[in-house]
Amino acid sequence: MFRNQYDTDVTTWSPAGRLFQVEYAMEAVKQGSAAIGLRSKTHVVLACVNKASSELSSHQKKIFKVDDHIGVAIAGLTADGRVLSRYMRNECINYSFTYESPLPVGRLVVQLADKAQVCTQRSWKRPYGVGLLVVGLDELGAHLYYNCPSGNYFEYQAFAIGSRSQAAKTYLERRFENFTDSSREDLIKDALISVRETLQGEKLKSSICTVAVVGIGEAFHILDQETVQQLIDAFEIVGEDEPPVPEVGDAEADQGEAAAPAAEEGAAPMDI
Repeated sequence: MFRNQYDTDVTTWSPAGRLFQVEYAMEAVKQGSAAIGLRSKTHVVLACVNKASSELSSHQKKIFKVDDHIGVAIAGLTADGRVLSRYMRNECINYSFTYESPLPVGRLVVQLADKAQVCTQRSWKRPYGVGLLVVGLDELGAHLYYNCPSGNYFEYQAFAIGSRSQAAKTYLERRFENFTDSSREDLIKDALISVRETLQGEKLKSSICTVAVVGIGEAFHILDQETVQQLIDAFEIVGEDEPPVPEVGDAEADQGEAAAPAAEEGAAPMDI
């Protein structure tokens, strides 16, 4: 994107009907580290990449607990995400104090979208440069929403945002039909595989990813590094043991060799 005479103000329309400042905010989300969400009937899993900007510094926190039944993962400007997560906590506390019941996830997402939309219609404000994956559990079941800097929001079965998220989306699109009936462990496994797809060949370790879970009978919490590393190790062992299985006859071996290029062709679009 390049500067032009229509991007100096968030309220200035271009002749093509575009608000460039809003588009720049959406671009900031694409530049952030990847965040991934998946949901089934009973659980929702968040996973994100949290690399440190320097070997001498710690990484920025990308997943925040909002309430016992709601959590959020961010991609983009971490400071903006931190402010919005604090706003969400306040809304949950106020609702719980007033009505003595948990705030429905959908209502919180609408309030968050309205707050973001105001920043696209005031010349003295700027859009929030962060995208949020809001997950939660309420009376209607498990939910996964994406809140955009433009003020739009969408509910998904699975979604990925941030840098190189297209690789994760490609994997999720192939698998999403199975997510509805997936168990907690299967969701976490698919989330870790999706994170690995965004790393472009780099080894997946618990030190560069964070996983959080919320579900029926399980409050929102972030898994510790040891647990995540155990899950990563288990999933990698399965990946190594699967290929030798079809070695029963020469014909089946030939079929396995023929299938390998096809699998590589399917994986090619993910190397973006």
